[in-house]
Amino acid sequence: MKPKFVFVTGGVMSGIGKGVTTASIAKLFQFRGFNISIAKIDPYLNIDPGTLNPIEHGECFVAEDVWMFDPLEGENLGFKPVRIAELDQDFGTYERFTGQNISPSHNITSGQIYYSTIVKERAGRYLGRTVQLIPHCTNEVIKRLGKTAEEEDLDVLLVECGGTVGDFESVLFLESFRQMRLSYPKSDTLLVHVTLVPYLETVGQLKSKPTQHSVRALQSGGLQPDVLICRSKYPLTPEVKRKISLFSNIKERSVIGSPDLDSIYNLPLEFENQNLGDIVCEKLQLTPKLVEYSKINNFSEWEKMVQLFDKKPKDKQLIIGMPGKYTDISDSYVSINEALKHACFHNGFEPKIEWINTEQLIEDRLDKCDGILLTPGFGSRGVEGMIKCAEYSIKNKIPYLGICFGAQLMYVAYCRTCLGLEKANSTEINQNTPYPVINYLEGQENKIGKGGTMRLGAHEIKLVKGTKLYNAYHKDVIKERFRHRFHIIDRFIDKSDKDCGLVVSARDMTGNIVNAIEIKGEHFMVGVQFHAEFKSKPYKPSPVYDAFIKAIIENKNLT
Repeated sequence: MKPKFVFVTGGVMSGIGKGVTTASIAKLFQFRGFNISIAKIDPYLNIDPGTLNPIEHGECFVAEDVWMFDPLEGENLGFKPVRIAELDQDFGTYERFTGQNISPSHNITSGQIYYSTIVKERAGRYLGRTVQLIPHCTNEVIKRLGKTAEEEDLDVLLVECGGTVGDFESVLFLESFRQMRLSYPKSDTLLVHVTLVPYLETVGQLKSKPTQHSVRALQSGGLQPDVLICRSKYPLTPEVKRKISLFSNIKERSVIGSPDLDSIYNLPLEFENQNLGDIVCEKLQLTPKLVEYSKINNFSEWEKMVQLFDKKPKDKQLIIGMPGKYTDISDSYVSINEALKHACFHNGFEPKIEWINTEQLIEDRLDKCDGILLTPGFGSRGVEGMIKCAEYSIKNKIPYLGICFGAQLMYVAYCRTCLGLEKANSTEINQNTPYPVINYLEGQENKIGKGGTMRLGAHEIKLVKGTKLYNAYHKDVIKERFRHRFHIIDRFIDKSDKDCGLVVSARDMTGNIVNAIEIKGEHFMVGVQFHAEFKSKPYKPSPVYDAFIKAIIENKNLT
């Protein structure tokens, strides 16, 4: 069977949930036994989101593997392949819903497409021809999507297009979709359009006009949606559904409501209630496969998992302080937020996140926190406030989890507080510090380029028996994902220190790179250089996040 393609576009405004919608539709295919994957197209000129500010773009997600982007496919003409493992935050949603490790090759950007086209022009692939957006750039997009679907032997490849219809930057990709729908058999492609149906408080009505305009903008580019997903505060009324169907040239049964839900993991079930799974399979002429389902792809198991998140035990809340540099938008830490939810709900509690901007740290806000999670980041802004948070945990024995930069700053706090090295710092923050307790990884100090040059992707980690980290994973060797250029220099650890008793609880397989540190004794204070949140799933919480939440519960004597 040839692979089928589902294109997902958005209209009206960004941030209405295209990523969750795409992942939920993928889940419907998985419930029916199909082999699927997801690709995301981003219309910015960056090769990947690794150099983007999280406040502007949201979290940078890290893939399991590093992909070598080679426009010339191995032909040695002086153009070096580009390392890519840093992906758009929507890939975290895709992986949490589907249970898959998705290749970085599935994140296509305008930058990659233009770079690939120009490199091929310089290499003489288009001799005698004028290189243009159409057909050369669109051909690159179509080739990438087709190659992904065929090489991975997929039944269905879902493709989310970033941005909204009408954006100038998205024209290239919408035109690629149009060409694919024109050249493929009708039953091999499906177009899903996600729009907003706002609720006007002054008149107490859902308004369909923005959706109508959005569909017309899509139609003007030669694309007619097969299914409309209508995001709204409340469920669609029959009258609104009929109006949208009439003015959008879409059958009423294919106008699907997507109201606000308590948990995003409820959305596949909401779609099943509206028969969306059957509708998309009919349009693509797909017959559900009779296969032995894995637990994650079983509808009833997913339904059971969702019930954990629906319970909302508001009388059993855990207040978790999240000091950081990018607290202006919660999307900066979306995978951490989800990992905390996974661990809390599986332990019968609900997380309440206390965002703390460390540029204006108020210690009183830490006093009411049940636990502290020190967040990742780069650069000097707000760092002293983050270090003070780690010092607060050391002094007050509040359960603490430091992630990446949060682990490094925990080490700085330890060196200052317990070893008396008052000017200890990271050379990323102060190159002239007399105590460079955090410094470059070997080979990183001379890196000139910033894109794709850090230590990236998943690496094996050797755990030390008897440590809190080992007790969380119950394994000698684990594999977690990294994204860093600096690391902990363990020669500063005072082996005779009795007050804090910091130990290295994990290293890389060579033994040269410190991957985790922790405080000995009952106080749960663990710093990990890796990003365990990227592998946490709603049905299987990250072991270190689960251990952190259990430590908070135990520390407060909660049941």
